[in-house]
Amino acid sequence: MEFFDIMSISHRYMEILDPSTPEKTIKLGKLLKLKKGSRVIDFGCGCAEPLSLWAEEFGITGIGIDISGDFCDRARQKLAFKGLSDRIEIVCCNGADYEFEEGVFDAATCIGSTFIFGGYQQTLQALKRAVRQDGRLGIGETHWLSNQVHPEYAQRQTTTHTEMQLAQFTREEGFELEYIIRASRDDWDRYISDNWYGLIRWLEENPTHADYEQVFNHFRADQDEYLQFLRQSMGWAMYCLAPTKSR
Repeated sequence: MEFFDIMSISHRYMEILDPSTPEKTIKLGKLLKLKKGSRVIDFGCGCAEPLSLWAEEFGITGIGIDISGDFCDRARQKLAFKGLSDRIEIVCCNGADYEFEEGVFDAATCIGSTFIFGGYQQTLQALKRAVRQDGRLGIGETHWLSNQVHPEYAQRQTTTHTEMQLAQFTREEGFELEYIIRASRDDWDRYISDNWYGLIRWLEENPTHADYEQVFNHFRADQDEYLQFLRQSMGWAMYCLAPTKSR
């Protein structure tokens, strides 16, 4: 079973595929200055819940890109059900390979998927090419809660940084960290537990499946990592980035 197959299993009861909420996602939309007619491009769009919420709340149009065929199918079904298919396009491919028109979007986002480009700063470098001169960026990303992270865990999370480092990367790319929408502990617990719920339900439904052991081992490893390291060491937030204004 491939990685994205397991992600489909663990995320199958979720609409927002991150430790966030509809209310926080809409708040990010307000900070991005979205309004009727705004054009948004979202890399790693998952099931397109943010784009869907922004289309309903603000009247945007946009493009969502995701590599998961299952997530893209779910996104298209949702948009069709809500009557948004003519306003939001879903492209199923590796986001790093997607050739977009530069400088035409009002906002560019990558919420919880900076691995597409290899990390936070590389994501900024890609997203800033997509937006107009005064466009804003929205990025959902993990961060270390302190400088004292267990070495065993830190070595496995080489693309995670402190928020001070994220702010410095942001400045180097010509933007300012305008606003932080932070995931609470409850947001983290809910998101991770929703993953476990999807995995456990699948294991109960597929006791003789050839990949049962692989899925079970993934579930146990994910649970151990969260309880032993992640919950104490790592945070998650959505960052609204505004372009630096020179005098």
